[in-house]
Amino acid sequence: MVEGKQTVPGQRSGTEYEIDAKGVRTSDGGIMIVECRRYTTSKLKQEDIAAVAYRIIDTQALGAIVVTPLGLQEGAEKIASAENIFSVKLDQNSTPTDFAMQFLNKFAIGASTTLFVKGEATYVLKNPDGTIEAEGKMQ
Repeated sequence: MVEGKQTVPGQRSGTEYEIDAKGVRTSDGGIMIVECRRYTTSKLKQEDIAAVAYRIIDTQALGAIVVTPLGLQEGAEKIASAENIFSVKLDQNSTPTDFAMQFLNKFAIGASTTLFVKGEATYVLKNPDGTIEAEGKMQ
């Protein structure tokens, strides 16, 4: 399950952290911190990822996912690997429907368009089992 922006308590420090999202493992309630960093001129630095690593320790999270358009610098990658931090590259101009994303050496692309139809069209909407959900004509 994924929850949106919220504050989570630091167990060791007694402070609170505002995080962009939180993944919660349903089996035991373990959490993954999600941080979005839209740095458009440089990759995330070692210090940026070290700060996320301390949030993991202080909140007793299982790890973190960092979303960024450019990825991580070499030192940041080393810390991420050591502290269970996963990097997701997401294009800086992404929207919920139009995006390009790289995660674990896999790519995902979303694209939307507007279709203008002039004239008459017949449609049939079928369920996965093949039964007809709806049908009709549009003008």
